[in-house]
Amino acid sequence: MKKTITGYRRKEIIWSLIFVTPPVLGFLIFGLAPLLTSFGLSFMTWDMLTPSKIVGFDNFHYMFNDEKFYKSLYNTFFLLLGIPLGMVISMILAIMMNRKLAGISIFRTIYYIPVISPIIAVSLLWQWMLNYDYGLVNEFIWKVFGTQGPNWLGDPNWVKPSFIIMGLWGGVGGTMVLYLAGLQGISSSYYEAAEVDGATRWHQFRHITLPLLSPIHFYVVVMGIIGTFQSFSQMYILAADGGPEYSGATIVYYIFQEAFKYFNMGYASSVAWVLGILIFIITLVQFRLSKRWVYQD
Repeated sequence: MKKTITGYRRKEIIWSLIFVTPPVLGFLIFGLAPLLTSFGLSFMTWDMLTPSKIVGFDNFHYMFNDEKFYKSLYNTFFLLLGIPLGMVISMILAIMMNRKLAGISIFRTIYYIPVISPIIAVSLLWQWMLNYDYGLVNEFIWKVFGTQGPNWLGDPNWVKPSFIIMGLWGGVGGTMVLYLAGLQGISSSYYEAAEVDGATRWHQFRHITLPLLSPIHFYVVVMGIIGTFQSFSQMYILAADGGPEYSGATIVYYIFQEAFKYFNMGYASSVAWVLGILIFIITLVQFRLSKRWVYQD
């Protein structure tokens, strides 16, 4: 027997299509179309002014022989050192903030403010603070230790540590909130049972708190790696033209230079695809390894 669609049912279908169409069109126009276009361009040479030309795998061959590509990739991996540092600092702050004290919410808000601050404004602020001659950081080092601080943004050995310091200042607040939520979600019965068994504070932290926070550890690591591989704004503001000896250029900054400074759109697309595949592989490995250490309650 053939089913008929009632008027009310037809209206539901029409309205559902109306609400679904905008995000689907947005994905097709601003997501899928650029993705497929960049994939095609990765096998071409195009400067946006002259017609494109198919070059096959020449872009990838040039990439794997370009010193700047490996330098920017090394700089990006170096910045990953800030992830475990940020996790430790954030966890310490979360434990400090997880107390029932008067005015504790004010301190939580203060630590979270850098997270919602505009990244360009923050970068300009740190550019001034890290100035070699009159920056507040070197002024503090001179007042406390009686010695001149390093040339943070002018010395190839200090540019990447500068980015890590700035990233810690701007990111620990958000991670602290995640850990704070995790700490408040742990049942007190675990700690009460541990105290009955004679467990010390350290043993409680090691065998109860850390394992139960493992899903947050996993989330922070995954998102931190993806965010680090996509970092660009700070480098664009603080490290002009990649910084001294190209020590401040990340892989996304390298893509930006090739695309919008040298107009090598095809080559930039090939680097972007290699970056995407690299992030996918690292994330996939993390999900596979997470089964061994992430505790599922």
